[in-house]
Amino acid sequence: MSDTVKTPCKGPQQEKLLAKAKSLPTGPGCYLMKAKDDEVLYVGKAKNLKARVVTYFNESSKALKTIHMVEKVRDFDFIIAGNEAEALIIEHNLIKKHSPRYNIRLRDDKSYPYVVIALGESFPTFRYLRRPKRNDPKTLVFGPFPNAGEVSEVLRLMIKCFGLRDCSLQEFNSRREPCLLYQMKQCTAPCRQLVGKKEYDELMQSALAFFQGAPDKTIDHLKQRMLAFAQTEAFEHAAFIRDSLPLLEKFVLAEKQTNAELDGLHKDIDILAYHVGEIEVDISLYLVRNNLLLGSKAFHFPLADCQEEIEMELIRFALQYYAETHDSLPVAIVTDLSAPATTLFQVGVSKVCDAPIEVFSPKIAYPELFRLASEHAREGQRIRVLNEEGPFVGLGFLQNLLHLKERPKRLECIDIAIWQGERPTAGIVVFEEGRPVKKDYRFYHLTARPEGNNDFAFMREALAKRFEKRHYPDVFVLDGGKGQLSQFVSLLEEYKLSIPVVALAKERGGDVVKQERIFIPGRSNPLPLIKSRALMKILVFMRDEAHRFSRKLHHHAFHKDRLGGWLDGIEGIGAKAKQKIIQRLEMSVTELRQLSALELCNLFDLDHRQAQNLYDRLQKLSL
Repeated sequence: MSDTVKTPCKGPQQEKLLAKAKSLPTGPGCYLMKAKDDEVLYVGKAKNLKARVVTYFNESSKALKTIHMVEKVRDFDFIIAGNEAEALIIEHNLIKKHSPRYNIRLRDDKSYPYVVIALGESFPTFRYLRRPKRNDPKTLVFGPFPNAGEVSEVLRLMIKCFGLRDCSLQEFNSRREPCLLYQMKQCTAPCRQLVGKKEYDELMQSALAFFQGAPDKTIDHLKQRMLAFAQTEAFEHAAFIRDSLPLLEKFVLAEKQTNAELDGLHKDIDILAYHVGEIEVDISLYLVRNNLLLGSKAFHFPLADCQEEIEMELIRFALQYYAETHDSLPVAIVTDLSAPATTLFQVGVSKVCDAPIEVFSPKIAYPELFRLASEHAREGQRIRVLNEEGPFVGLGFLQNLLHLKERPKRLECIDIAIWQGERPTAGIVVFEEGRPVKKDYRFYHLTARPEGNNDFAFMREALAKRFEKRHYPDVFVLDGGKGQLSQFVSLLEEYKLSIPVVALAKERGGDVVKQERIFIPGRSNPLPLIKSRALMKILVFMRDEAHRFSRKLHHHAFHKDRLGGWLDGIEGIGAKAKQKIIQRLEMSVTELRQLSALELCNLFDLDHRQAQNLYDRLQKLSL
């Protein structure tokens, strides 16, 4: 998956959270990671609350995004669930309520058209909607339909051919005179009672048959109206119906042909497939309604955003999608998950949709459709990556943003790493022409401060060390918002340097998808980076690379400080034994000195001779 870094658990705050995590129950439940202002950063579920939450605060390897999130955590809450399925539902509801910025949130920007009739109106008519209410007893809903243009045209013809009202309910109630459509014989003017309720309802029922499985009845009725108009010498109106019939017949024929091709176990199914690439996950969703393949929906998100296994992230996404989509629900979902995940998904999706939805493997049915959906996800990612704009386009966009005379070539990103005020370090990564130049990466040890975290002071010290080398970049890149940007600009002014600088941060709050934004000095509002995917790819890669580099070396520096080199040169303890001790080390040297040789033997899985030699070295240390 993504790069992971092993992180030290050190500092009063992290030790307090680790201790709290170790006291959690071992059953299933949900947890909420919170920042200092009580903002919910992340919501997760677990089969074993204690085992899962402990991994956030111990020294286990973590993805860069998880490290970044944990640094902001000041407390966490938990909720005990009866079983894993119940925990999944609770997690879904909490994500929906809090919209945590570290949970993956995907927006469904594609919807299909529906034909809706409001039964509560005295003179109802057809309406074209993309987001009808689910299970509303006051409306009839037909669809969804794959071709929006065709459906819209069919409705227009049906309303005019049958003389149904085409105005809104407000216009209908306020109209004092029949509209022009009445004069054109394309409306029966129910607004002025020029048509009786019974006659209007008969016209509506004839039109409804078109969507209720009896389109031939509708077309026969229209042919009768066409002849009636012709007999009264209303040739213009007869011609309108005559010209409308071929399109209506073509619409019916197309549906019948497609239905025959997809005749299967279920009339309404979804095919859910995904492809895991090197840096992103692509999801493809094929929708079949009334045995009609409507089309597909595609989603993708960075692999680095995944906090858990891909199957669980896919289930989370699916629950979010089915709870929020305005499209009609399937009776079955075909997807390739493990047996336990399939069962969990079926329970969860049925619960959030308040309807029984079956989930089964493509090995049971629809293997060819699933193959097509899987290929769509894979090819969708390949084509998107292949056609992404190159780094020169992104750097050219940055040049225009900063009003530079030339396209910037060399970019540097600085990241400060500190764990609860201890062992502060700074890492600087360098990119040229959009690619990392690792030989130019730099790492600086910073001075710990009594007050603990002091980003401004740490950045000043890092810049002082950096500016000892006179080769400056074309642009500095920061991880942070407007505040961090203004601080950095003031530091550059202290050195009387006019190097361009930008800051990168994600949008916060609200129900919308969190977007990367770029902050520029002198500009009051940030710019969404989605405006240039090429630049976003460079800057996000730089930021993540800076995190990875600084935290990896910070971890090494931390252990070097913790061990103080005292493990070197102990007889019988070679490289393998030393690495084993480092991996299992969870206490200070002072605490280790209180242990006996036997306790050291059991703690680090050493033989008795190694443990005795380690004990002797600890006793000789002057602390």
